[in-house]
Amino acid sequence: MHDMTLTELARSLKAGDFSSRELTTSLLDRIERLDGGINSFITVTRDRALEAADAADKARAAGDDRPLAGLPLAIKDIFCTQGVRTSCGSKMLDNFQAPYDATVVEKLQAAGMISLGKTNMDEFAMGSSNENSFYGPVKNPWDATAVPGGSSGGSAAAVAAGFAPAALGTDTGGSIRQPAAFCGITGLKPTYGRVSRYGMVAFASSLDQGGPMARSAEDCAHLLGAIAGHDLRDSTSVARVVPDYLAELDTPLAGLKIGLPKEYFGDGLDSEVESAIREAIQVYESLGAKVCEVSLPHTHLAVPAYYVIAPAEASSNLSRYDGVRFGHRCDNPADLEDLYKRTRAEGFGDEVKRRILIGTHTLSEGFFDAYYRKAQQVRRLIRQDFLDAFDEVDVLMGPAAPTPAFDLGAKKDPVSMYLQDIYTIAINLAGIPGISVPAGFAGKRPIGLQILGQHFAESQLLNVAHQFQQATDWHRRTPSLDQETT
Repeated sequence: MHDMTLTELARSLKAGDFSSRELTTSLLDRIERLDGGINSFITVTRDRALEAADAADKARAAGDDRPLAGLPLAIKDIFCTQGVRTSCGSKMLDNFQAPYDATVVEKLQAAGMISLGKTNMDEFAMGSSNENSFYGPVKNPWDATAVPGGSSGGSAAAVAAGFAPAALGTDTGGSIRQPAAFCGITGLKPTYGRVSRYGMVAFASSLDQGGPMARSAEDCAHLLGAIAGHDLRDSTSVARVVPDYLAELDTPLAGLKIGLPKEYFGDGLDSEVESAIREAIQVYESLGAKVCEVSLPHTHLAVPAYYVIAPAEASSNLSRYDGVRFGHRCDNPADLEDLYKRTRAEGFGDEVKRRILIGTHTLSEGFFDAYYRKAQQVRRLIRQDFLDAFDEVDVLMGPAAPTPAFDLGAKKDPVSMYLQDIYTIAINLAGIPGISVPAGFAGKRPIGLQILGQHFAESQLLNVAHQFQQATDWHRRTPSLDQETT
């Protein structure tokens, strides 16, 4: 069962091939047996999951026909889940149990889905490798010497390893798409505002977006339909009708116009990654799509603009972690200033401290106009680049990352790590949707094809991704874990 897609599991549950309890128990046992070598979960909620599975089986016997009812998934440990530790991968929140559920968690529960637990992540979603977690790095199921990508690396690894058929992740600068690429799964970052951020612990509020991670685009369509929609509790949530994301999956691609940004195929792109992406483009041409080159002229400014805006927002959002109301608190503070200083020094890791310092500096008097305001102006130019490109083409395609998954510990300096996000960051700045799908391998490490669409064009992206997956089998390939018995 662990190598079946979410869609296949739904069919089998409906057919009575196995019960939700049998499926859930099988996956929980697999996590217990094998996750010690991957470290994809921070918290496994076995008792709650089995209780929910039993309830799903009873509901099905009584006629419940909800398509996702009884299906398990994993949830990134950045989403509040009532009564369960919500740590954000940080010592600061190691003892925090959320008193309420995030909107997406509520929606998944309403759909009858079962949470297996909370997945590991870069601390407060700050990272591109999942090496910045208080709970230790996550390892890539395809190669335990490699990173799984970040910050949703735990979710990506859990799906790739067969611990869960699907997972929730968040994407602030590529944190769904890059780990999906590194782990050989499908990951969708929706349009900003398409999915509620209520109960999703904030890193950079104008960039953060939750989304689905699974084996296939069809699976992601099921999940997006469950979690999308307007939420009055989130002022950035968009009041827009949620379409049936499954309805257009089988639409033929004849006449589809694909744009290849020339800036995504220049210096710094690994030759094996480029070769795999070009071969994927040829598949699309064989399906009737037309391909042309386009330009996104401000791409080179995306990384510097992002690393002004995101740390500035993080500096503001993380000011609430002061040892007074919740989370970690230092022992025996001498006074209020000592409480603040030692609590934050002990509770935050190096990368979080680095970004808080950068953000505080760029927001300070004398630097706000020179850095933050200028970065926001650049952001508008980047958004306009995409709007201009979509006047010519339907979708954009390119690599999700410049290299395959790199070795654990290989990126020692922050700048080289930040440059891993060169192809993903601009999408968050513009607020458009993007999806990464498996498109090949470099050795035994997966390569992801990134597909970008216009605002709220998730149905088209899922259709384009699904048609590729109907013509290829990259998404069907699964790693063999060292501890598995055959």
